Amino acid sequence: MLFQAISYTPSFLRPLPQSFWHLLLIIFFSFMVIKTIRYHLVENPKKAKLPPGPKPWPIVGNIPEMLANKPATRWIHKIMEELNTEVACIRLGNVHVIPVTCPTIALEFLRKNDATFASRPISMSTDIISKGFLTTAVTPFGEQWKKMKKIFVNELFSPHRHQWLTNKRNEEADNIMFYVYNKCKNANDNGLVNVRIVTRHYCCNLMRKLVFNTRYFGEGSNDGGPGLEEVEHVDAIFTLLRYVFAFCVSDYMPFLRGLDFDDHERRVKDAMSIVDKYNDPIIERRIQKWKDASKTSADSEDLLDILISLKDANNKPLLTSEEIKAQALELVLGGVDNPSHAAEFAIAEMINQPDLLQRATEELDNVVGKQRLVQESDIPNLNYVKACAKEAFRLHPITIFNPPHVAMDNITVSKYMIPKGSHVLLSKQGLGRNPKVWNEPHKFQPERHLKNDGSMVVLSEPDLKFISFSTGRRGCPGIVLGTSMTMMLLGRLLHGFDWSGPPNESTIELLKYSNGDRYLGGPIVAIAKPRLAAELYHQ
Repeated sequence: MLFQAISYTPSFLRPLPQSFWHLLLIIFFSFMVIKTIRYHLVENPKKAKLPPGPKPWPIVGNIPEMLANKPATRWIHKIMEELNTEVACIRLGNVHVIPVTCPTIALEFLRKNDATFASRPISMSTDIISKGFLTTAVTPFGEQWKKMKKIFVNELFSPHRHQWLTNKRNEEADNIMFYVYNKCKNANDNGLVNVRIVTRHYCCNLMRKLVFNTRYFGEGSNDGGPGLEEVEHVDAIFTLLRYVFAFCVSDYMPFLRGLDFDDHERRVKDAMSIVDKYNDPIIERRIQKWKDASKTSADSEDLLDILISLKDANNKPLLTSEEIKAQALELVLGGVDNPSHAAEFAIAEMINQPDLLQRATEELDNVVGKQRLVQESDIPNLNYVKACAKEAFRLHPITIFNPPHVAMDNITVSKYMIPKGSHVLLSKQGLGRNPKVWNEPHKFQPERHLKNDGSMVVLSEPDLKFISFSTGRRGCPGIVLGTSMTMMLLGRLLHGFDWSGPPNESTIELLKYSNGDRYLGGPIVAIAKPRLAAELYHQ
């Protein structure tokens, strides 16, 4: 009995029948099947996939391939061609890079979902150039960007401000005519003109005039050209533009920053030291003048005065000296490359097709005549010249990709999943040369931009069939200034001079690019001959 009592097992501890476990297993699997079906058909009807792209390595992603296939811009386009896709996903470190070459998909990013892609990436170069993200164009979405964007739109590029600065723009348009005329007449130059020097220095002179109210940091040149100081400053400016959104390894693997794996950081810092050497003393002296009340709003001369004079709600300076320095530099950077590059390439293409050059000069002669120079008021009537500039923007963009847009949330675009933090790169080259959009995309044909009804040609392209000034929240607010700079530069050079290729060369080579596919391998050097009365070229 004792043994029986000890060996007794309560019923709830006895083994359950095997049929019970079978039933429980069937119930469990049924539950999982129902849950899975509900997730896929109800809660998540169709989970989007990433755009197509190369298989990434662990941790580093596709960085090894990027480094082995320089320039990265060409490598990315090659991947897209091999995959036969107009949107791709390339993982660099932990960043999903999304290049786009289709206008329809580009509009989904920058029009339909513009609010989601209104930020910029944090990178080594933009951090240094913006002095810690104090500016507008390269600063990530946030309160600082909102503050500076409001200043940009309302204070610096309003219609009133554009009109206020007209005389300064006219001065530089006159000066470039004086400079090119002197180069033509210089026996040592044999009529040869370096078009790149002309276009870049016109744009840099103009932006210095608008921002600092000066053309020269030093004595300048008697022929209207740059002095040693301006040459150094312009070279540094274009170095910064070259690296501002370059494919830098440390931007995708931040723990490598400081090692300067690809020598980008040194070059950016060296260029910044040169720019600061010229810009900062002017800004500091001007700030002190406002503090001393030796300068007031009544005698404001330029955009620097506007930045310094802004007040907050407590009537204290709205901007710090570092914000002023950073924004002044960004103003110069934002105004010099697009117009100079478009004018250089347009002239080269027109020299290669003399009938285009003749048609443009005939339009200028009909609209302007030969008794005066082109003025900004003539621009609306210069449809063919505008078409030439527009075609240069399409076929020969200053950069291969637009500045990156960063996804601020997970989102589905064109049936693809775009993860939060992705860098979306609209390909200026891919959009402008897309054979599905453009007939003979590699041919320079200004006529493609002329409308049958004769309506006015504009340089912007809101449908993103190519990119001149972009669109959306991150679009360029200085379209009016950019248009006037481009058209006055190209219009004056075409109206004032006959252009032809250099001796012993029938055409100008346009297909040799420098590292990164950014510029022509060498500047255009062409023969220029004055075609107007001599007195029109003198200041």
